[in-house]
Amino acid sequence: MQPTWLVMLSWAALSVGFASTAAIVVDHLVLRYRQPSRIMEIVWPTTALYFGPAALLTYHKWGRPQSRRWLERYGNPPMRSRHAAGVIETFHCATHCTLGAIVATVTVFSLDLEISGSARWPEFVGDYLGAVAIGIAFRYATEARTGGRRARAAMRKFFAGDLLSVSFFEFALIAWLVLAEHFVFHETLRPSSPVFWLMVQIGLLIGLLVAWPPTMWLIRRGVKPDVLGTPA
Repeated sequence: MQPTWLVMLSWAALSVGFASTAAIVVDHLVLRYRQPSRIMEIVWPTTALYFGPAALLTYHKWGRPQSRRWLERYGNPPMRSRHAAGVIETFHCATHCTLGAIVATVTVFSLDLEISGSARWPEFVGDYLGAVAIGIAFRYATEARTGGRRARAAMRKFFAGDLLSVSFFEFALIAWLVLAEHFVFHETLRPSSPVFWLMVQIGLLIGLLVAWPPTMWLIRRGVKPDVLGTPA
């Protein structure tokens, strides 16, 4: 049984994340600040689920100025930070992992899947495979080729440019969840508890930090030349 203050804190953190996500979705769909790459209209709101107001501020600084509506009103976008490409591409990678974790968690616990009497191993395997599948799907959605060449190109780009960052992110997320359950709560947290999702939010933030260095390394090597949504 989690303490009341932790449950309240969890609900507050989740509410802030949902509110930040809603603000970005409204900006895209209602105020019509549409992103030049539609994938970024998934990346920015998903990032806000765990990064909250920080994601909202980053979006207004680097994401919104890329929209046609903003450019028509204000002209050229502001100068970007030299770290903008790495930050945005890490958000992009983190979105694979975030959506993969949500889908895997809901699936595993809904179906009561277990390995050796534990739901954690199916969840962790599902998190990783889900992140890979979503990453390939994102690459596929932005690939100009058609047919089998499109699928092969999407997989090649993902494994060359995204798999390393996704693997670092997933390792950090899974390690955090294992540590939280075994050394802090001494019980299996379930997605019906807001505390579980607070731990996931924290794990996603840790994963973001861990995935940033390999993402920057890949950018410097020229493996990620097509950074989606990077400010010009």
